[in-house]
Amino acid sequence: MSASIAPMPSDQEELLGIASAERQRLGRMMQFAEPATWEIPSAAAGWWNRDVVAHLGALDTAVAQLFAGEDAEEIEAYRATLDDGAELDIDGFNAWSVARRSGLEVRDVLDTWGRAADAAIAYAAQLTPGAWRDDRYPWFAGEIAPRFLVQSQVVEWFLHGEDMRATNGVRDGWQQRWQHWPVHLTIDMAVRMLPWQLSRRGIDLPGASLLIEAEGAGEGRWHWGLSPDEVPAPRAEPTVVIKAQAPQLALVVGRRLDADQALDAGTVVLGGDVELADTVLRAAKAYV
Repeated sequence: MSASIAPMPSDQEELLGIASAERQRLGRMMQFAEPATWEIPSAAAGWWNRDVVAHLGALDTAVAQLFAGEDAEEIEAYRATLDDGAELDIDGFNAWSVARRSGLEVRDVLDTWGRAADAAIAYAAQLTPGAWRDDRYPWFAGEIAPRFLVQSQVVEWFLHGEDMRATNGVRDGWQQRWQHWPVHLTIDMAVRMLPWQLSRRGIDLPGASLLIEAEGAGEGRWHWGLSPDEVPAPRAEPTVVIKAQAPQLALVVGRRLDADQALDAGTVVLGGDVELADTVLRAAKAYV
C-alpha cells in the first residue's frame, strides 16, 4: 500500500454522488452538441465524437453488469476472439467494441451510453457496505474494488468529455469549466497506479517516494511510495516533487496535454531529483 495525504472519497454515497454529477454534466454536453458534430473527429486520435460515446457505452455496460453480479458479456465475447493464451488487451477491446457500433444511428449510441451509465450507478448504489468494501471485480489490469471501478468511470467521463468538447463547440461556462472532483480523481487515479505503471516499464524504485502538490480546481496533496506495497514514513523527505495547477496535471496524466507543454508553460514544475521526477511524470497515467 502507498500513502496519500489527500485520499479520494471512499464513502459509497459520496462517491456515487460525484459520479452522478459527472454523468449528468457529460449528458448535458451531449444534449447541446450540434448533430453534425457527432460525425467529425474528436481529440481522441482515430475516433469521431460518436466513437467516443460508443467506447463509453461499451465500458459502462460492462461496469453495470459487474455491479449487477453478472459477467461483462462484451468483454467475454472479445476474449473469445483472442488466440489461446493471448492477454486481454484494453486497446484491442476498445477498437473492437467501437467497430461493433459503427452501424448504429447516433441517437442509439447516445441512448445506449446514457442507460448504461445510469445502470452502473444504480447497481453500485445497491451494493451492501460489506460488498462495497470487500468485493472485487475482474477488470483489464486485474481485480478491482467497487470504489475504484466507480472512480475509473468518472475519469473516463471527464477525459472523454474533454475529447468531445475540443471539437463539438460545447464548452461549460467559465465558472464551471473545471470541476473539482473529476480533476482530483483523475490525478488520484494516476498516483495510485504509478507503482504499477513504473514496474511495467521495468523501473524499480525501492524506498523512493513522490510528493504532489496541486493547486486550483481539483487541488490535493499526495505523498506516495513509488514501489508496490511501500508506504513512505509520515515525515520522510520525498525523492521527487511535482507542483502543478491541478487541471493541467490531470490533462497530462490523462494524456490529453503533452508533458513538455505543461513544463514549458510552468503549470507543472519538477523538484527533488528532477531527472527522476521527469521520468515519473511521463510514466503517470490515469487509466490502464
